[in-house]
Amino acid sequence: MSADGAALTSEHSWGHRLRTAVRSRGRLCVGIDPHPPLLRAWGLPETAEGVARFADICVEAFVGRVALVKPQVAFFEAYGSAGYTVLERTIAALREGGTLVVADAKRGDIGSTMSAYAQAWLSDASPLVSDAVTVSPYLGFGALEPAVTLADETGRGLFALARTSNPEGGGLQGSRTSAGPSVAQSIVDDAVAQNRDGKDTIGLVIGATRGHGLDLSQFTGPILAPGLGAQGATVTDLAEIFQCSRELLLPNTSRDVLRRGPTVSALRDAAEAIRDEVEVGLS
Repeated sequence: MSADGAALTSEHSWGHRLRTAVRSRGRLCVGIDPHPPLLRAWGLPETAEGVARFADICVEAFVGRVALVKPQVAFFEAYGSAGYTVLERTIAALREGGTLVVADAKRGDIGSTMSAYAQAWLSDASPLVSDAVTVSPYLGFGALEPAVTLADETGRGLFALARTSNPEGGGLQGSRTSAGPSVAQSIVDDAVAQNRDGKDTIGLVIGATRGHGLDLSQFTGPILAPGLGAQGATVTDLAEIFQCSRELLLPNTSRDVLRRGPTVSALRDAAEAIRDEVEVGLS
């Protein structure tokens, strides 16, 4: 139910809003990752002020050019309250410009703590409110329930970590007990069950840098696929790895675009070129 007590229609669901944005501006998701080496490369100080200038340039370059932008929360959080002030302003500017924001926060906990995380990233009342947030289901998929409920009520989305792009994740995510599915596959299966209402509230994070070994035949929701560019994945890899999951496949690139900065025009050109390459490769 929405805040006024009326159930959200499918036209206001996360899946509908995402499809609308993708049809208009393609599937590419570009990151805003103001980590220290990039700040230095752009000639900016390693301070909240430097992060603010970095983020402002990115907002100007990406709004209206790509469907989704994904700020990496940790690189703002590193500067404490001043960093969070920059993040709040960045999220608001992107959303006001009609760009969907995926907050890369990877939150996960239980009970009232998970509920508080959900309020921070998915509630209209929060200064950090985003269109979607990354979450960790590794305390049990059911522990995400407060975030699932609020996302569904507000027409926002979650991206649950399933098979991540880092090599260290394989041992845990690929493990299985007895004859059951792998840990990652169980997350996919839980997401399939949750999305049976047709709203596609639950998306998955599945790395594009290796074969994921997952059965995605029943999953129709969005897939955030990190690894394009600097981590080695190509558009050809995407087409092969996600053969049956292309409609809402959202390749994510950060460093491959951001290294072209600091000028707005260079960032914009890079994002548009990769966006167009993705659309051709996945068509």
